[in-house]
Amino acid sequence: MPIITLPYDDLEKLTGTDKDTIIKRVPMIGADIERIEDDSIDIEFFPDRPDLYSVEGVARALRGFLDIDPGFREYEVKPYTVEITKDENIDSVRPVFGCAIVRGVKFTSSAIKTLMDLQESLHWGLGRDRKKVSIGVHDLSKVQPPFRYIAADPDYSFVPLDFTEPMTMREILEKHPKGTRFAHILDGFDMYPLILDANNNVLSFPPIINGTLTMVTEDTTDLLVDVTGLSNEVYTALNIVTTALAERGGEIEYVKVVNADGTESIPLDLSPRLKVLEREEIDGLIGMELPADEIINQLGRMGFGAKELADGRIEVQIPRYRADILDNSDIIEDIAVGYGFDKIPAVFPMNATVGKSHMLSDISSDMREIMTGLGYLQVMPFTLTSDRVHFDWMCREKTDDVTYVMHPISEDQTMVRTTILPNLIEILSMNQHRELPQRIFEAGDVVIDGKNGLHLAAVSISPQANFTEVRELVDALMRERLVEYEVVESEDPAFMEGRRADILVNGKKIGVMGELFPQVIVNFGLGQPVVGFEIDLLD
Repeated sequence: MPIITLPYDDLEKLTGTDKDTIIKRVPMIGADIERIEDDSIDIEFFPDRPDLYSVEGVARALRGFLDIDPGFREYEVKPYTVEITKDENIDSVRPVFGCAIVRGVKFTSSAIKTLMDLQESLHWGLGRDRKKVSIGVHDLSKVQPPFRYIAADPDYSFVPLDFTEPMTMREILEKHPKGTRFAHILDGFDMYPLILDANNNVLSFPPIINGTLTMVTEDTTDLLVDVTGLSNEVYTALNIVTTALAERGGEIEYVKVVNADGTESIPLDLSPRLKVLEREEIDGLIGMELPADEIINQLGRMGFGAKELADGRIEVQIPRYRADILDNSDIIEDIAVGYGFDKIPAVFPMNATVGKSHMLSDISSDMREIMTGLGYLQVMPFTLTSDRVHFDWMCREKTDDVTYVMHPISEDQTMVRTTILPNLIEILSMNQHRELPQRIFEAGDVVIDGKNGLHLAAVSISPQANFTEVRELVDALMRERLVEYEVVESEDPAFMEGRRADILVNGKKIGVMGELFPQVIVNFGLGQPVVGFEIDLLD
């Protein structure tokens, strides 16, 4: 889940209350305090609330929750004075486009950082690493409208952000850090997206990099926000960014988009979505009956507008920046959050049941007992990881049996692990300040070809670590399991040739063991020999 750093001075100013109250109450809106610093607080929010990925969004939510400014937040949007034309060829490259202007924003260095952090968090939370959504924010005073959104030749050149010399778009994808990182998004295209002003100055090369000309500084007051992508999440991101800037005193202004066929559109829509709640579904989900005025009050605390209809139903106004509201149950959950889960009476289930441990739990428990008896410490790393750690750092080829996260919130958590060893080596790399030897293990879940599995892995690091150590460990483990096994030479590139072996039971490979290949050790930043093994406990 995303961790957002919130400076106290910003948070107190935008919220209208003191930091002690904020620290005490912010967990009640669905957040965990990660750490409290002298000048800021780090808070972890659920990934379904991208509107809380900034200090402005958190302040808005807290003002309602603390009854400082409850209810539906209306934003005045001024008529357009600027238009942007879409080229007919862009629809085959990156078709969905949204934009707006926010004027009169007062920036500080921390406010700029917050804006940049919000962009990057949305790129992950909504944009699937910029593929579905990418956001650009530009100093409007540096460019001249009207603007054009076109599909351009890859040899078109401009000065990208963080550089001082012009580069072609093709060169940016090959040499610029952002270009090399996101070049795969434009694979297979002969033309690239580009946003230009009336003088052919480049604002943005989405989804890769902005031009350096429109970089936002503390002197910036008027901003053009552009959002491009492949889905309607583009408009959600536009709503979140523009309303966050409006919380800093900015005035939002429409931008007219002229399509290639001559039709016109206004992509920004901040009007509320309407849903109607039945009293029965509210009472049934919460588990208690609440008066209508109490329901309306709690909806107001959570940032909704609400009123009771003549037939007793509740009509709810949903802000456009609330991407998490998919159906009525999401709204009812917010009623319960506003009311307080601690106030909802606990009720025993109607049916009594007798539980027993699952077979997989029994296997894991047995493995924990054996491994701790052999002198190893249990660890519990995340099951989410990344291609970089799982394959590149392990010197292994990528496989087709990986399950990827549809909407990753971090570049470090893009896939579900298929093996445990990389996670254990990562833990060793984070504990180099501890004395050696270090011996750790995990019996945990993996997902291969979309199916859950159970693996056991262990690693040992010390100057004396060698193949004999890990072979003796596997011998002891298999003896305790009453399982006969044999070994054959392995070809796993994560281990050293001649010091690696596949583990076979009844002629079937169930695992591997050996001394880690030196490049693997270097990739994880370690400086001592490492040995390890991993076996499938269900084979």
